[in-house]
Amino acid sequence: MTNIIQLERINKVYHTGEVDVHAVRDVSLTIGAGEFVAIMGSSGSGKSTMMNIVGCLDRPTSGRYLLDGVDVSDLHRDQLATIRNQKIGFVFQGFNLLSRTSALENVELPMLYTRTPVSARQQRERATAALESVGLGQRADHHPNQLSGGQQQRVAIARALANQPALILADEPTGNLDTQTSIEIMGVFQKLNNSGITIVMVTHELDIASYTRRNIIMRDGRVVSDLPVANRLIAEEEIAKLRAAQKAVQLAP
Repeated sequence: MTNIIQLERINKVYHTGEVDVHAVRDVSLTIGAGEFVAIMGSSGSGKSTMMNIVGCLDRPTSGRYLLDGVDVSDLHRDQLATIRNQKIGFVFQGFNLLSRTSALENVELPMLYTRTPVSARQQRERATAALESVGLGQRADHHPNQLSGGQQQRVAIARALANQPALILADEPTGNLDTQTSIEIMGVFQKLNNSGITIVMVTHELDIASYTRRNIIMRDGRVVSDLPVANRLIAEEEIAKLRAAQKAVQLAP
């Protein structure tokens, strides 16, 4: 298996006045192509800092980070921006969609910033295919205020797929969603992962982490547990159970 992420003795220290905060301490790990990983931990555990480093939004203080075989540890800001655009798709808790543009136009947006020009026709075709892959092909012309929270997150996932990245990073992607919608979104991620896409997700929710294939738990900046998920949930089965329970309530006298 080819490694998409290879971290070698990564440390991140923030200097705040006279105090040094060790956000990440001597972390070494690899994530292979096609994995679906949850990074977990309480507030202050270092998981968000780890996600920022993995996403090339921040540089480690020391250590070596290879992303899809490229050493990005010491790249300058513009180089990191290029790497992010080419290699990584981001999904956030707050969706971050442009309110005055359609779902299709939101998905097309990352393609406007690629180093290799993408024609308008290619943008439309790619964006349409991405929306279809998350089950929103019929909503391409809808604006965010015409979509539910779950549908907006699907648009955000489609946008993350626009530049055909090697890696999708999802930061608390179900944090603003109800239980059933959260399970539906995890179903989308599971289908994408089953198609071969590598996904790394930060979450503090154990039930959400159970839909992934591997759980990495951090505490005080260190990885304290890194295990495969023993009893992995399949979102379609959980959605069916929820709907059956809802139907039973509706039919009850």
